[in-house]
Amino acid sequence: MENPGTEVILPPQEYVRKERTPFRIDVSNIQNEFGICGWILTILSYLLIFFTLPISACMCIKVVQEYERAVIFRLGRLMPGGAKGPGIFFIVPCIDTYRKVDLRVLSFEVPPQEILSKDSVTVAVDAVVYFRISNATISVTNVEDAARSTKLLAQTTLRNILGTKTLAEMLSDREAISHQMQNTLDEATEPWGVKVERVEVKDVRLPVQLQRAMAAEAEAAREARAKVIVAEGEQKASRALKEAAEVIAESPSALQLRYLQTLNSISAEKNSTIIFPFPIDLLSAFLQRAAPKVEETPQVHKKIRNCCVYKYPDWVQGLAKPQHHHHSPQPQRPPQTATSMRDGDLHSTQPQPGPSSGLNVFF
Repeated sequence: MENPGTEVILPPQEYVRKERTPFRIDVSNIQNEFGICGWILTILSYLLIFFTLPISACMCIKVVQEYERAVIFRLGRLMPGGAKGPGIFFIVPCIDTYRKVDLRVLSFEVPPQEILSKDSVTVAVDAVVYFRISNATISVTNVEDAARSTKLLAQTTLRNILGTKTLAEMLSDREAISHQMQNTLDEATEPWGVKVERVEVKDVRLPVQLQRAMAAEAEAAREARAKVIVAEGEQKASRALKEAAEVIAESPSALQLRYLQTLNSISAEKNSTIIFPFPIDLLSAFLQRAAPKVEETPQVHKKIRNCCVYKYPDWVQGLAKPQHHHHSPQPQRPPQTATSMRDGDLHSTQPQPGPSSGLNVFF
């Protein structure tokens, strides 16, 4: 026997949470149990209809459309047989009430929800839900407002599902999120007689600072890819230029042909004055054909240089200085049309301009 002052300590007990059973009406076992008062009111209503014909016929005959169903209650009890329609159905005034239910697909927008993602980023997400009433009787008896209840459930479901996703998953896996949300809503609204047809995530709005950071990152990535592409293009162009240089180096005539093509393209441009060097290889070829062969000695090169200095002192300044004699200067020779060599003496002439083509070329 325990002492009255002794404290009794009971072992801790586990708390078992009991699941609440949702309110559901079994429409398959509905019977006409009106009682004595109910039957009396029913008989009086039929007598009233009989004595007030045909005026009462307008109050008894009702019509529902193809996309509608009518759920009838008599004295507050659901009539057996389920919903009526489409077409004509009859009610008894004073004791019957009915409610029309639209079976078409309805839609509503889920307001933007502030959601904290798995990687601690706050985003605003909104969605749109498409649903329809699959069982008119259950949608009337088991829930007060099926559309409003489905909308509130969609908001909480959207927050619960997206709260387990990262920002990258929200942006890339929208279709998977929509399917997951649709399955969850469809399972939860089945006792309400609601069928969720489709769920779409409309927009995922990011904070302004995060948008700027992502835009800067994307811009840097694009610039890096552009630099890589430019470098690859320069590499390919360098290889092609190297191969072309090797081919031209193997064939000197190819270099001369390329030079002549460049001259042709320059002459087709607008009026301009172009000064460019003339290859000595081309000049030597023409000299060999126009004059007899002369042995290339230092004396010949000296005569050529002195002749150029004498004829064109402004073009070749600094190469040599003309020699001054004490006797009277000789008259200058008139310019000739061709270059000739006679007895080891070289006479160089200034080229005469050709037909007026708008292009002045100096060699």
